[in-house]
Amino acid sequence: MTTSRPPNQLELTLPVPGRGEASCQDAQEVEVVRSSAESESPACTEHLMEAICDPDNIEAALASVVCNKGAPGVDGITVKQLPDVLKARWPEIEEQLLQGHYQPQPVRRVQIPKPAGGVRNLGIPTTIDRLIQQAVLQQLQPLWDPTFSEHSYGFRPGRSAHQAVAQAQAYIIEGYQFVVDIDLAKFFDRVCHDRLMAAVAARISDRRVLRLIRSFLTAGVLNNGLFEESREGTPQGGPLSPLLSNLVLDELDRELERRGHRFVRYADDCNIYVRSEKAGRRVMKSLTRFIEGRLKLQINVEKSAVARPWDRSFLGFTVRNEPAFRRCIAAKAVARFKNRVRELTKRHRGVSLERMIKELTSFLKGWAGYFGFSQLDELSSLDGWIRRRLRCVAWVQWKTRRRRFSELRRLGISAKAAFEAIFSPKGPWRLSLSGALHRSFTNAHFESLGLPAMGNLLKA
Repeated sequence: MTTSRPPNQLELTLPVPGRGEASCQDAQEVEVVRSSAESESPACTEHLMEAICDPDNIEAALASVVCNKGAPGVDGITVKQLPDVLKARWPEIEEQLLQGHYQPQPVRRVQIPKPAGGVRNLGIPTTIDRLIQQAVLQQLQPLWDPTFSEHSYGFRPGRSAHQAVAQAQAYIIEGYQFVVDIDLAKFFDRVCHDRLMAAVAARISDRRVLRLIRSFLTAGVLNNGLFEESREGTPQGGPLSPLLSNLVLDELDRELERRGHRFVRYADDCNIYVRSEKAGRRVMKSLTRFIEGRLKLQINVEKSAVARPWDRSFLGFTVRNEPAFRRCIAAKAVARFKNRVRELTKRHRGVSLERMIKELTSFLKGWAGYFGFSQLDELSSLDGWIRRRLRCVAWVQWKTRRRRFSELRRLGISAKAAFEAIFSPKGPWRLSLSGALHRSFTNAHFESLGLPAMGNLLKA
């Protein structure tokens, strides 16, 4: 233990290490990580709870939960309050954990809209329960992750969605040009607790940890003040859920490996690549029997299909139907992007152009950082579309002809061109292509306002 620390760090008893959750590397190429199907010996986990409660582990878990922020659970304790609450309550919580009597609180139900319609149910644990789950994750992940399939890419250290997309593209280039696209219906809501706990018990011998994990699964949900029992599923929103989901679907991975399939799985998105449509339909039929009969999960028939890869999308990407099969951004991802930009650049939002650009740039950085993995130059055309929308915003915000004339003149437009623009019968969208507005709002001017091209964001 250390006895001193800088005053701006979290104060328990130890220095705060880095985040404990699985990192997502932005690799541009497929990195093959070999893994073994053999699970670790349960005998080495007899005293796992002591390792979970170790001060170093708890300190790392606290740092991770605080860095990840997030909303409070049913008890209302925020991540900012968590360090002080933990200092006061940790001896009691630690005793309950070591005795195997700790009982998590129900998760708070939150619904967020899905991009394709409908809602996704999230379960937000309390910050204390999130910390305990993170502490468990930090001990289990190093033991379990090396045993998972090399074809699994989701929620794993050193693995990313980009690697999964690149591996899928490699299969297509090799000649496997039909995809069996399997979508699991409400996967996180339908995980069988008994099957999951059987898989956990095969890897863990510490009964206290087994009881703790089951208690997280069965803690229940508080939905608009009403308590609901949790008889199946693993709630999305807790640090431990992704690891448990990989454990559940590891059985699917091993079955696909046993059959010799070429496949890529990222969380509950699984694509199998075959050489013919006939083979694809045969695989879809047999896997449906396995998933629904053995794993007790449900396949979403409407979203699953056997098709050409360029007619489907995987993690927001697809491939072009050409000899090189270059990867590109899927049409649905572009549509979602444009819908979000439209929300941020509404002409009558009542915010200044500078503030609008600041909010927009924050969104673009994340979007370009992910979809810049495309091998086509879609970002440039989207940049032009964004700038055109912002020209519309500026034109509408200027409102009067007098204001529009003075602003155009201030931006270096001749009096004749300014008069032509302000007396034009065209609407804002058509006017955004006019020479006056183009010369007023050049790429360099937008950059001076804080809006760089998305391609430049990738170079930064």
